[in-house]
Parts: sequence; C-alpha cells; structure tokens
Amino acid sequence: MTKPSQNRWVDYAVFGLSLFLLFCLLFDTYIKLPRLIAWVGRWHPLVLHFPIVLLLLCAFLGLTGRKVPKQLLTIAVLLSLLTAISGFFLGKEMAPKGDLLFWHQWMGGGLALLAAVWYGLVESNFNKPIFYKILQVTLIGLIFATGHYGGMVTHGENFLALPSEKRANKIPENPLLYKDVVGRILENKCVSCHNPNKTKGGLLMTSLDALLAGGEVGNTIQPGNPEESEMIRRVHLPIEDEEHMPPEDKQALNEQEIEILERWIALGASDTLRLVHLQSSEQLKGLVEGLMQPDTREKWAKLPEVADSTLQRLNTDYVTIKRIAGDANALSVNVYKSPRYVAKQVTGLNFVSQNIVQLDISGLPIGQDEMNFIGSCANLEWLELDKTPITDTEIEALNLLSKLKTLKIYSTAISDGSIAVFNKMDGLREIYLWNTKITATGIKDLKSKNPMLRIEGGIAEELRNSFVISDSL
Repeated sequence: MTKPSQNRWVDYAVFGLSLFLLFCLLFDTYIKLPRLIAWVGRWHPLVLHFPIVLLLLCAFLGLTGRKVPKQLLTIAVLLSLLTAISGFFLGKEMAPKGDLLFWHQWMGGGLALLAAVWYGLVESNFNKPIFYKILQVTLIGLIFATGHYGGMVTHGENFLALPSEKRANKIPENPLLYKDVVGRILENKCVSCHNPNKTKGGLLMTSLDALLAGGEVGNTIQPGNPEESEMIRRVHLPIEDEEHMPPEDKQALNEQEIEILERWIALGASDTLRLVHLQSSEQLKGLVEGLMQPDTREKWAKLPEVADSTLQRLNTDYVTIKRIAGDANALSVNVYKSPRYVAKQVTGLNFVSQNIVQLDISGLPIGQDEMNFIGSCANLEWLELDKTPITDTEIEALNLLSKLKTLKIYSTAISDGSIAVFNKMDGLREIYLWNTKITATGIKDLKSKNPMLRIEGGIAEELRNSFVISDSL
C-alpha cells in the first residue's frame, strides 16, 4: 500500500507545475502572456544553474548507490519546473522561434517533467533500482543536451562545436561590399542576438531583406540616410546605455566598423555594390582597403602585454579604455571632458602609451603636456584632436608618429605651419582639415608630398553627403 505523503502540498505543487508546463509546451502557439508574466521569464538565465547542479548531484548519488535525500530531490524538482516555465515565458518574447529555441524548450521541459516523474516514483515507494538508474542516466543526458542547445541559442550554433579553422577572414580582391565586408561585421558583432533562433527585438540581421524589414522599433537601416537609421543611432549611444548595441556584455563595434556601416548606408545600402565601383576619393574605399591589409593582430603581436586589472584601474567616468579586438594588447582610448579637466586625465595613461592604437581626445582643452604624451604613443594609428585649442606650436610633438594613418584635426587653429609635420607622416592615409587656417596652397603641398593621402578639407554639406560612385560598373 502506498505510504501517504507527509507534505501533501509539495505533491500538489509538483503536479500542478508539471501540468502547467505541459500545457505551455503543447499550446505554445495559442498563448499570449501579459507583460508582467513575460517579465518573469527574464529570471530564467539567473536561476537555471542552481537546479542543474542539484539534479546532477541527485543523479550522481543515485548512480553511485547512495541514498538521495528526499529534501534535496524535492528542491531540485521544484526549481527545475520553475526554471522550465520561466524559460518558456522568456521564449515567448522571441518570435518567430527558430529550431534551436524550439528544441531547447522541449528538452528543458522534458528534463523538468522527467525529474517530476522521479519525485512521483519516490513518493509512491516504487522500488526498481534499475529503473531509477536508467532515469538518472537519461536526466544527465538531457541536462547536457539542453545546456548545449541553450548555449547555441545564446552564443551561436557553433558555441560548443569542436575547434576548427575559422572561416577565411581574407576579403576578396574586388569584394561585394555587403556580402564580404558589411556582412562580416554584422556576423561577428550582431547576428548572435539577431538570428532565426534568437530574434532579439523582433529583428533579424542575417540578410539584407531582414535588415530593411526592421524590428520592433522601426527602421534598422534607412538607405541613403545613416543619421535616421536605428542601427547607427544605437551603436553611437554610450556603452552604459541599455539601448546601446551590441549590449555591454558583447564586443562593441570599433570606429572603423561603424564608419564602414555609415558609409555603406549613405551610399544606398546596396547588396550589388563592389569596391571597384567606388571612386578613389570615397571614404568607404579607403576603409575597406584597410581591412584588406594583412591581419592587424600580427602587427600588434609585439606590443607590451597589458593586464585587465591595469585597464580597470585606468578606466574612469571620463576615460574609456577597450581592447580593440579580443585579447589583443592594442587599445582604443576615449577621453571625455570632465567638469574639472586636468591634463593628468590624458598624461596619466603613460602606463599604456605603447599600447594605444586609437585615441580620441576631441573637444578637450589640451595643451603642450598632453601633446607631448601623444607624441610618445609610438604605435598610434588613429588620432582625433578636433575641436581642441592646439596650434602649429603643439603639432611639433607629433613628429615621430610614423604609424599614424588617420588624423582628425578639424575645427582647430592650425595653419600651413603644420604642413611640414604632416609631410613627415609617411603612413598617413586620411586627414580632416576643415575649419582650420590651412590654405589651399598648404593642402596642395600636402597632397604633392603624399599622393596616397585623402584630404578632407571641407566642402558643401550637400556634396559631403552625396554618393561618390564611379560610372564603371
């Protein structure tokens, strides 16, 4: 005769939650959750690890012939059911659901229901040890399978795949700008959250048609108008803003990638445009050609190692330091104007001066001390000094920046006296000079010494934003 349960309410809870979970899985397509109930689903990633550990512990004890404490099993089962239900709620925010999410939900639900069956058998004093061992082995298998699919939903289909050679990163000689350049950027930085298995914000980013269709908030991209494109607006938001994309826990787009997206959209967001179609003066041409150079990590391999703890110590409310890529020692630094700006906000970065590859101090009231520091950043490739009070005198400090490729120095008081310094920068490929005292003669001299240099000297706004595409198709 079955022994009556001493905690009948637990039996009711397990039975009720199991029935509710099964109902959710079977009638998924007919269920629409109230906003508050849907919010409960966001707790799923926070609570799922605890029941996994408890179930694994119960299965381990059972398979090794030890007694599984009833209270431990009860807590594990209840938490498993609640986790599966919250996961279902979270999945309702992703429409349409891809195959990965579908199988993750069903395996997670099956796992919780199988745990409930284990609880029910124990309560009914079912005594078939071999049956329990089969159940426990099945539970362990489901835990790993469900976790695998959950990892793929969150991080991409190859999350737990065996290491293999990455897709060739080399851009073709005459690339299609969308497929070979823009598509790569989106795949690396955006698609993990916006794919058929995880359409965050109702947005797919796996094809141009999907980008043009947009998501819940409207236009993702607006061809010809990057300023009105939601994607561009979001990548420019402060990293701490909850609307910034990618999210704070994902790798952000660098300045080069953002500019490529902006120019591609400005030129019409075409999927047939090739590099050869662009005139040599088009900014996008230079940006893409820069990507086609040998892997930049090779040239950064000899940079001094910099620890994460050092970066954390140097980061403040007004100084943002990021690794440019993965675990590379090349750094991107942005310094913002504080209410009580002091030169040490910039010069205090001397610990990582050899690691700084990109530096933006635009708009700061800098002086000679900051410029001397910048001149010591021997590996600097991208420098933004626009809207600062520097003159030809301070520019002398940049004499030794042989690796500098991009210099934004518009809206400053420099004049033709700075041309001699720019002429010594053999690696310089683009310079922004509008709203300065540099004359047409100075620009002509600069261009004659460096024919490869793209000079942005200031033109009519309507021409600046126009398409620059050659007639050769």
